[in-house]
Amino acid sequence: MTSEEGENFSMPSAGSTPITGSTSTTDGTLVSKRRKLTSVVWNDFDKIIEDGQDYAICKHCKGKLKADSKNGTKHLHVHIDRCMKRRNVDIRQQLLAVERKGHGKVQIGGFTFDQEMSREKLARAIILHEYPLSIVDHVGFRDFATSLQPLFKMVSRNTIKGDIMKIYEVEKDKMISYLEKLQSRVAITTDMWTSNQKKGYMTITIHYIDESWLLHHHIVRFVYVPPPHTKEVLSDVLMDFLLDWNMDRKVSTVTVDNCSSNDGMINILVEKLCLSDSLLLNGKFFHMRCAAHVLNLIVKEGLDVIEVEIEKIRESVAYWSATPSRMEKFEDAARQLRIPCNKKLSLDCKTRWNSTYLMLSIAITYKDVFPHLKQREKYYMVVPTEEEWNMAKEICGRLKLFYNITELFSGRNYPTANTFFIKVCEIKKALYDWLICSNDVVKTMASSMLQKFDKYWSGCHIVMAIAAIFNPRYKIKILEFYFPLMYGSEASNEIEKICGMCYELLSEYQSKSNLGQKTSSYGTSSGSTLLELNYDEQDPLSKFDLFVHSTIGESHTKSELDYYLEESILPRNSNFDVLSWWKTNGIKYPTLQMIVRDIYAIPVSTVASESAFSTGGRVVSKHRSRLHPDTLEALMCAQSWLWKEKEGNRFT
Repeated sequence: MTSEEGENFSMPSAGSTPITGSTSTTDGTLVSKRRKLTSVVWNDFDKIIEDGQDYAICKHCKGKLKADSKNGTKHLHVHIDRCMKRRNVDIRQQLLAVERKGHGKVQIGGFTFDQEMSREKLARAIILHEYPLSIVDHVGFRDFATSLQPLFKMVSRNTIKGDIMKIYEVEKDKMISYLEKLQSRVAITTDMWTSNQKKGYMTITIHYIDESWLLHHHIVRFVYVPPPHTKEVLSDVLMDFLLDWNMDRKVSTVTVDNCSSNDGMINILVEKLCLSDSLLLNGKFFHMRCAAHVLNLIVKEGLDVIEVEIEKIRESVAYWSATPSRMEKFEDAARQLRIPCNKKLSLDCKTRWNSTYLMLSIAITYKDVFPHLKQREKYYMVVPTEEEWNMAKEICGRLKLFYNITELFSGRNYPTANTFFIKVCEIKKALYDWLICSNDVVKTMASSMLQKFDKYWSGCHIVMAIAAIFNPRYKIKILEFYFPLMYGSEASNEIEKICGMCYELLSEYQSKSNLGQKTSSYGTSSGSTLLELNYDEQDPLSKFDLFVHSTIGESHTKSELDYYLEESILPRNSNFDVLSWWKTNGIKYPTLQMIVRDIYAIPVSTVASESAFSTGGRVVSKHRSRLHPDTLEALMCAQSWLWKEKEGNRFT
């Protein structure tokens, strides 16, 4: 290597700064850069030397401009601002879209920004997560969105509201179209909600089992109901929905809370719908009472008997949970007595009996702490006695049954009709056992609760007893086991009554379906041919045929229900899925399969588990209560539909 070459290709020292950009001559020789190009303009230019003159070549339009150090870079900045090729650069050349395909697979492709799609995604996020519409006006959110995508033009509150309404209309049309094609009946639950402005809203939720034997529920109306909320007003709102959505001939039952206005509303609806002959057994199953609400009334009736004992415990809990210092003192006392502080004291809400149950169950674990603190705290006056603690412990143990059953009835992802009958029988059996308890307070409580039980459950146990019969693990045997405990000598009559209802349902479904004129897969058509037999002198055995017909007749033909009941009962299994069983085995009983699909879609509660124990009204969030009723309905209904889509459990 010559000395000249060594100068031109000298390597930078370990402590030198790398030189950016490319510098070349027209003859291809490279020269060392004497200083670093620090201006940002060189991100868009390449610097070259041509005939001893420095030039800057635009990376976008390939334009050539002088780049002498004495001229500065101002003219280069001006060119970049005016360069049309740079303005129209394809963003797909700069950004890559990453799409996750599942199972750890990732697909990378070109990204194209779409303003309309981004607006729709924003509207869907507001619907799904109950963000306020004013979020589009929040400075922090706007800055955040700009940092993610500078090309996105933030919309106004009115614009995003219009986008939400468009999504609602599209999803509503999908839902109506799907329900019109649905072959099964739908069950309805309805409840009243209250806004912060004291406006009443009726929510209407439909429940059904689809062709894949999956249980679904969707909020389809969240409609403002102006006062007064009389039975006529409520029935008109519900009837308008049934007619607008073509549900008047598909509805099976309506589950409502127990109140006089709901009772009157149901009676009006039955009168109107019976004119079209569309109700099951002329509306005998139409009215379902909310099991969670009725259980709440029953338990409250029992708790009123021991209100004095509960009040003393409530006052003690209120005192020691009033301030952080008292709570700390209480926990220190518990540690001194070597009682684990796993749970904190919890004061109940008088309108939620489950909170009373939880308050008692926690306080009982610390019952030795309260008298211990009485000796050290002069202002702590009310201390429950040992007898009151024993009473609370006994009552709390008995309420656990109601607590667990209420949570079970409030589920929505499994058929509650399948579990209803057995759990109700357990409740009545438990109340009978309490009546013979040695504790007079428990006897009084059980007697009071039984009166409420008999008042509310007598009318709605029939359809759920039918649901229990259609469980292949129970069939008629479940009635034969429980009814003697519940009805005594009248048990056989009650069993016969339920069985008669099953045969009526079978006959009605056969008459209203295309299976009505067909013979069962197990049946025989010999009965109908024997009716046409006449005596023939040429055939001496024709009299024998008439004799066989007169002695056996139509009773020889068995129905699907007969064959189903004759099959052996399946062994009980905690993992048994009754819907899957009917999906695969129902082909043998096509009419029963249709009945089961409709019966098992009936919910026994109108509320979700978090509000199942409350006697108060359900409340709309503060952000949504100020919205127009039409906007609020769009948000509530679309939220229900879009979450089903996210969960992958969506109608198609």
